Amino acid sequence: MVLEAPLISAEIVQWLYAEALGKQDTLQLIAELGVRLREGGVPVDRVTTAINLLHPSVRAEGAVWTTDGTHELRRYLAEEELDDRYLRSPLKVVYEEERSVRCRIRPDDTSDPYGIITDLRAEGYTDYIAMPMNFSDGTIKSVTYATKAPGGFFDTHLAVFESIIRPLAVVCEMSTLRRTAETLLDTYVGPRAGSRVLHGTVKRGEGEWISAIVSFADLRGFTRLSNTLPPDKLIAFLNRYFGAMANAVEEHGGEVLKFIGDEVMAIFPYGGDVDPREAAMRALKAARQTKKAIEGINTSNCCMETPDMRVGIALHAGDVFFGNVGSDHRLDFTVIGPVVNLAARIAELAKDLDTDVLVSDAIADLMGCRAGLFGQYQVKGFDEPVSVFAPSFVSSDSNTWCPESTASREREAN
Repeated sequence: MVLEAPLISAEIVQWLYAEALGKQDTLQLIAELGVRLREGGVPVDRVTTAINLLHPSVRAEGAVWTTDGTHELRRYLAEEELDDRYLRSPLKVVYEEERSVRCRIRPDDTSDPYGIITDLRAEGYTDYIAMPMNFSDGTIKSVTYATKAPGGFFDTHLAVFESIIRPLAVVCEMSTLRRTAETLLDTYVGPRAGSRVLHGTVKRGEGEWISAIVSFADLRGFTRLSNTLPPDKLIAFLNRYFGAMANAVEEHGGEVLKFIGDEVMAIFPYGGDVDPREAAMRALKAARQTKKAIEGINTSNCCMETPDMRVGIALHAGDVFFGNVGSDHRLDFTVIGPVVNLAARIAELAKDLDTDVLVSDAIADLMGCRAGLFGQYQVKGFDEPVSVFAPSFVSSDSNTWCPESTASREREAN
């Protein structure tokens, strides 16, 4: 069979600029590319991509497809050191010298100039090529092809790879840009807000009224610490505590909206398929997990410069406006309204009362638990006194939140 390289190339280029252009999943893209190449007579048995990402915790992403059934997305963490295997790999040459690397693989040859060849030889591959993909921002990514065909790739096969590299780079770049936008929006404004912004909710005042549990969590004693701790240690300190607080929220279905100084503001939306009491329960579970996580960090602290910290948490429930506020050119996607204001005041009250967790009357109603009344207090900006409750976190039963009332305990003590 004579391979019609120009025809195969034209068909794949047409697919890349049409149907493939909308694909956001790189793994799906290279899997279909591998199948189309094989259908056109190009004997690829392995296709991979390696793309550096703009991501807070992931340095790069590699998609791997093989005819043996491998269909895998590999992520390389940002904090991982570049190991010796990469430093002597063909990808290092591709990135730094911007040229292709081809290795013919013979079963009787044990040499391995690039580290990966030994593994490919053991798996029966006979030829391998790594090629640079140039993105429009000047960065270099890579795609690799390998075959198990006797004799390896022919010149006509290489011609196909060369002819499709540019459109393949365009499709991979568009997919990467889309995922980068999603990642950055998720990171800086949260998944729900990020999705709304990405889908067009970008005008000042645009948004919607939603029902949610609003949570404010703040670190006690942070101001004094921030005045004495060096900036680099302060950032590491904050990341550790904020990480514990944010993880608790996210693991229980909430979303962190912003960090305000030493505070974390989060929401647990409800309505529709989400029961209000269930949302309140998840917010309370997140509060309990936050307390335990902070206690665990304190236990492991071994430096006098970072003393034990406490967290104060306030919860309130009701309708909030979830949308864009700000100026014409600088917007913040957040929640606003009386419910948010009262949640913030209860957080201040918890600090004044030196209490770890306080919840509002609305939370008590949702939970059907009015025990644990901590008292009624006047707060700034509200005419009527506010009733606040202190949920119990003593029981190991996650569904038990109702302590005996504080007033009853005080009477017994007297």
